[in-house]
Amino acid sequence: MTRTIVESKSKTAIIGFDQPFCVIGERINPTGRKKLAAELEAGDFSTVEKDALAQVAAGATILDINAGVVYNSNPNPNETEPPLMTKIVELVQGLVDIPLCIDSSVPAALEAGLKAASGRPLLNSVTGEEERLEFVLPLVKKYNVPVVAISNDDTGISEDPDVRFEVAKKIVQRAADFGIPAHDIVVDPLVMPIGAMATAGQQVFALVRRLREELGVNTTCGASNISFGLPNRHGINNAFLPMAMGAGMTSAIMNPVALPAAASKIAEKRAEVEAAGIILPADMDDEAFCQMFGLGSTQFRAGKEMEAIRAANLLTNNDPHGGDWIRFNKPPSAQGTDSGRSSGRRGGRRRSA
Repeated sequence: MTRTIVESKSKTAIIGFDQPFCVIGERINPTGRKKLAAELEAGDFSTVEKDALAQVAAGATILDINAGVVYNSNPNPNETEPPLMTKIVELVQGLVDIPLCIDSSVPAALEAGLKAASGRPLLNSVTGEEERLEFVLPLVKKYNVPVVAISNDDTGISEDPDVRFEVAKKIVQRAADFGIPAHDIVVDPLVMPIGAMATAGQQVFALVRRLREELGVNTTCGASNISFGLPNRHGINNAFLPMAMGAGMTSAIMNPVALPAAASKIAEKRAEVEAAGIILPADMDDEAFCQMFGLGSTQFRAGKEMEAIRAANLLTNNDPHGGDWIRFNKPPSAQGTDSGRSSGRRGGRRRSA
């Protein structure tokens, strides 16, 4: 049975067909996050700290670390990204004890992350492009780490799943030439947006089965790609993840956290409730209000995708005796007495409403 071992200094994450689904938290990544990018350039790591802690609390198994900021003061990432990667890796592994995934398109930043990381991190990523193969595979061998293999090559990303399979096969074979076993290759078959390609879901399910049966490799994906550009993306993601798991996918790079309800949205809803003549208890706080009117929470918490994953783990017998599902669904007061979980993010205030 294929098992990919990823380790921190004190914890081991196993990606495997007979293991609970591995959630690789994606939020420590400045791509598309202007505020975070500006903070990092200014040497402010407060959001990185919050994101690390929130993702672990929500159930992430591994944390992806991406330091891809293009500084206004120096637009050369080959100079700026390696030291920033080192700083973030050292900071995050000082806060949390789960394994890391070192994520960069800059070769020097990959090696900087590997040098700074304790244990056996996952490397993200290698592709079928010749230049990338020639640099990354020796690095994988040198540091004895597993690697994410993305199914595109010098011709780009093919819409043909057979072509993407052949690219993955090529990477696995080239890795073997370096003495890298297939169980240390986690293939990303590339999930296309369902809004642009109606068969994208069917394609990836078939491709994951083939990767498992013919190459014997574990798989991952950028889970939110499937819903890109569509309304109610969480609804699509919640359906996609268990279906992908049923097809044999063993991990995903995703956001495990449901973000807090915005203060403006809470105020807008309060005004709407008041205009409707609904009288609320004078001492009802924002957390209780959010729970009552379906706005989520004022705190970071596990997202609905995590609920879908835990349910699928239970249904595929990768949650022995349903222990994780039961813990996840304990009421807030019971969770506060569970030493395995933080009670601060769910507090008892909602029950006082």
